[in-house]
Amino acid sequence: MRKIFPILHRLRSYKRKDLPKDIIGGLTVGIVLIPQAMAYAMIAGLPPVYGLYASLMPLLVYAFMGTSRSLAIGPVAMDSLLVAIGLGTLAIVGLENYIALAILLAFMVGAIQFVLGIFRMGYLVTFLAKPVISGFTSAAAMIIIFSQLKHLLGVDMEGSNQFHRIFLNAIETIPETNFYDFIIGLAGIFLLIGFKKWNRHIPAILIIVVLGILAVYFFKMEALGIKIVGTIPKGLPGFVLPAFSMDTMMQLWPIALTLALIGYLEAISIGKGIEEKNEEDQINANQELVALGSANMLGSFFQSYPVTASFSRSAIDDESGSKSTLSGIFTVILVIVTLIFLTPLFYYLPKAILASIIMVSVFGLIDLAYAKRLWTYRKDEFIVLLFTFLLTLFIGITQGILTGVLLSLLLMVYRTSKPHFAVLAKIKDSEYYKNISRFGDEVILRDDLLIVRFDSQLYFGNSDYFKNQLYKYMSQKGDNLKGVILNAEAINYIDSTATRMLTKVIKKIRQDGVQFYIAGAIGPTRDIIFRSGISDVLPREFLFVKIKEAVAHFDNPENASATHKKVAYQRNKKSN
Repeated sequence: MRKIFPILHRLRSYKRKDLPKDIIGGLTVGIVLIPQAMAYAMIAGLPPVYGLYASLMPLLVYAFMGTSRSLAIGPVAMDSLLVAIGLGTLAIVGLENYIALAILLAFMVGAIQFVLGIFRMGYLVTFLAKPVISGFTSAAAMIIIFSQLKHLLGVDMEGSNQFHRIFLNAIETIPETNFYDFIIGLAGIFLLIGFKKWNRHIPAILIIVVLGILAVYFFKMEALGIKIVGTIPKGLPGFVLPAFSMDTMMQLWPIALTLALIGYLEAISIGKGIEEKNEEDQINANQELVALGSANMLGSFFQSYPVTASFSRSAIDDESGSKSTLSGIFTVILVIVTLIFLTPLFYYLPKAILASIIMVSVFGLIDLAYAKRLWTYRKDEFIVLLFTFLLTLFIGITQGILTGVLLSLLLMVYRTSKPHFAVLAKIKDSEYYKNISRFGDEVILRDDLLIVRFDSQLYFGNSDYFKNQLYKYMSQKGDNLKGVILNAEAINYIDSTATRMLTKVIKKIRQDGVQFYIAGAIGPTRDIIFRSGISDVLPREFLFVKIKEAVAHFDNPENASATHKKVAYQRNKKSN
């Protein structure tokens, strides 16, 4: 049970003195969450109250099943935008149908995450490389920011998932700007930035929400055309099964898969960051998938749309000193109190204030510093980031992510197809064998011996490259060459295609009167050598632990040590 519900393990060592810290942390997060949740629901195209609904059951489930004490689950800007874009591609008639599909999407996202967690497939998220994520999040942040211009300007503006369309629509509606909405929104932005620079511990979001409500109420600004949140339904969400439809689910599955992976990546990245910082948490990646999946699935039964971890709220929870996931339960209690008693207080909340919260919150997702570093040091990865950014910005988020993943995989294949191939030689007055291109005159070059190192696994994609490079350097030695030593320390796998190639190469080299040696092969590689055809053409006495032993054997074949035989010949008994 403790594996399924990690909270049981924490409660066994829970101390009474930690309870006030959890209460303070939970309530602090709740104060930020309530206006944020309503704002993010607007991004998703949902009524603000659905942001509060998404802040109940998912948080409660994660409190019992999550492995991070400070991970704050709930609505976030990125997932909200993906919901809006995914549902925006469907022909949906009426707000009720739109809401029903958003809830169904939450169930599908949760189901995918849950299944991935059960089958321990959290590693799939590693295919979302950092340049892809950075390009995607930067572009999505810009789309989110500009999508909020309609609330900042107080105008009706057609939405889109393409930046240029949003920008052009905003330009067209500038003459219709409501001056009061614009002033309130700008004031909210400046206050949030100012409070953040002055003292990050000040509840800036709560302050501007209160000021916005008071300004509209006391100065009767609703009569000036300011757009407000209006009536928010009181009471808790009821238990309602999502509207399952096979046809609809087939249409939604691509965006559900994207949301499942992106949401998990956000959660595990934030959780790992907190773990490294406080050195107290022990994040279990697969349990996090199960917890997040359960939170989304069960949340959908109580009218929640897809949720994941929030960076800003998680940081607040961690800084507040929360000691366990109980803090999430206290956040839920505050949301419940708000839904039952306090929703009338938000009637006069200007939508421009919510827009300012969103704009400031997501601006930090635009990571120019990382792009600059890639441009300086890794231009190939910068290209992946740039393509992902541009496609996400101008074509679509889903297309941007998929293209970015494809480009990063192609880059990986390209790198492994032509990995580093080094010629080694002994450094003078030492036992070290290093790359001759790096050490130049400091190495001792021999015409009768070629030592090479291949810095990758050997597989079908680079086997021809290995063979061609080896023959090239052998031909440079000419007729004086009597021995070749392959330093295999970096070769952790040899597939069947490479095995066949290596067998033919070794056989040909030995037939030409040149000895072939392998040095430094790790255990799994030796197992492959022994159970494949390689051992048929390369006797065991030509396997060595270190390069210097192979060189010594080349110079004096009678000098093989007992240790060399014991270690170099060792093999996994299962490979017999």
